[in-house]
Amino acid sequence: MTLIQMAIAFVTRHPAVTSAIIGPRTMEQLQSQLGAELVELSGEVLDRIDEIVPAGRNVNPADGGWQNPALEPAARRR
Repeated sequence: MTLIQMAIAFVTRHPAVTSAIIGPRTMEQLQSQLGAELVELSGEVLDRIDEIVPAGRNVNPADGGWQNPALEPAARRR
């Protein structure tokens, strides 16, 4: 299994994910993703993934999105 196949299998089999948007732009990208639907991740692999990146942890702060200042505690009415 390739890294991209593992990533797609992880996302598509997660119970909280309803769909995965993969969007390959080239034939090479598409071919690298084919076969992901056949990948079964064992409990051991999922445990190892959780060891590397614990659930709920944001590795890249830039992926956290924009934080609305109006929702900060100091800006709330109550």
